[in-house]
Amino acid sequence: MHFSLDQVERLAFSPNQQVRRLFLGGILLVGALAIALFIGIAGPIIALAAAFAVVAAVMILADTHWGFVALVAVVFGLPFASLPFSIGFKPTFLDLALLALVFVWAFKLAIGQERVFLSSPLGIPVAIFMLLALFSFAYGLVYSSADSFTLRHFAEILLGIALFFVAINTVRTSAEVEWVTRWLMLGGWLAAAIAVAFYVMPHELILASLDRLARFDYPSGASALRYIEDDPNGTMRAIGTAIDPNVLGGMMILAAALVAPQLVAKECLLPRCMVWLMMATATLALYLTYSRSALLGLAAALGLLGVLKYRRLLVIGLIGVALLMLLPQTQAYVARLSAGLAGEDLATQMRFGEYKDALILILRYPIFGVGFTGVPDIDLYLGVSMLYLIIAENMGLVGLASFLVVVAGYFMLMAQGWRLGFTSKLEAILLGLASGVLGALVSGFFDHYWFNMDYPHMTVLFWLYVGLATATILVQKAEHAGDEKPAVSHLAISAAAQAE
Repeated sequence: MHFSLDQVERLAFSPNQQVRRLFLGGILLVGALAIALFIGIAGPIIALAAAFAVVAAVMILADTHWGFVALVAVVFGLPFASLPFSIGFKPTFLDLALLALVFVWAFKLAIGQERVFLSSPLGIPVAIFMLLALFSFAYGLVYSSADSFTLRHFAEILLGIALFFVAINTVRTSAEVEWVTRWLMLGGWLAAAIAVAFYVMPHELILASLDRLARFDYPSGASALRYIEDDPNGTMRAIGTAIDPNVLGGMMILAAALVAPQLVAKECLLPRCMVWLMMATATLALYLTYSRSALLGLAAALGLLGVLKYRRLLVIGLIGVALLMLLPQTQAYVARLSAGLAGEDLATQMRFGEYKDALILILRYPIFGVGFTGVPDIDLYLGVSMLYLIIAENMGLVGLASFLVVVAGYFMLMAQGWRLGFTSKLEAILLGLASGVLGALVSGFFDHYWFNMDYPHMTVLFWLYVGLATATILVQKAEHAGDEKPAVSHLAISAAAQAE
């Protein structure tokens, strides 16, 4: 092997110019033939995706922070896409992005390139919640075995929660907090723009777009479109690439909550006109989902921002409520919202039935729940449209209590950290992240996708927000203590090194 490498080196750097040209030409020819063969076998779309994957892998290996970019792109852009081939199961783009980010960080920690492991005051409660989830999963195998789908999605849930530790250990300077936040804002805008574009496009173009995604296991055909009360003759609901309008609404809570402080903060992460466009797009996308839980979640998020710091957001919110109540085009939406609050429509009544059935299950198995794979009794079923009840079903009241401890600890940490005094940029980021988590928790009273194995990317988003907010506080504490090194990100260091 050593001899062959020497030969390659002699040919590549031969003093004979013709030998060098022939050698490099041969390398290019072999490479071109290999690429052409791959395109011919796999097709141009898969080949292009493979090329992007190789580039992304190299960038993530060079700097962990690019892993966040890849993860944000997948979660907001193609959360359900899977590879067009099977290895016993079909890995999803989300699997690859999560594994790349977590593996590279863990590998650097193992070889000593990352020498400090931070847990933060919230680390122990989060770790306990993860361990309880793992215990409940194993405990539930007594009642029902796990198939490859369940195993993979449960692993995605655990990796999503583990993002908390990845975030606080890799985002350690102000510049890095701003970097990841910008990409989160852009990712949310991407999802919102796709949703709005899909909504206004003719149905034929929407179906053609979804059909192109079908090779990546996306639903296709008219059945992929969603309508209020599942009536094809009624009002269509926005789905984007999130498949479910309620899930898209949850994404838009997080996207709009993070962008909202940038509208009125003294210092803005992106051009102000661009931020206004992002906020308008996210709000419109949320409106077009006709998700009442998402609307209430966004109201809670903006309310927190207005009460704590940005009073002008209260004025903007009141104007939005007035338009919603008064415009003729929104009256059907208002009527649906009123019917839901009064418990009069079919969807709300079905939710009440789910709550009743979930309470029966929890009362029978109150301590550790029934796990994630199935139920022991034929008259029970897993699944309820409420975050807190579904945690209690899967993990029992012990698991639910653990989650509530994490939530309480999170907001206590936010309150303590906020008193430190932040720069305008970091304060806007922290409050945007905190309000996004509050909006998610409020919407969780009426929806389940924040902790559901059918929607693991929503668990990823939730814990990424929790971790990034905690990282922001740790960065600020380090600055106050005088322990922080110059606030230059790893990306800037790498760029400077290359420039030299």
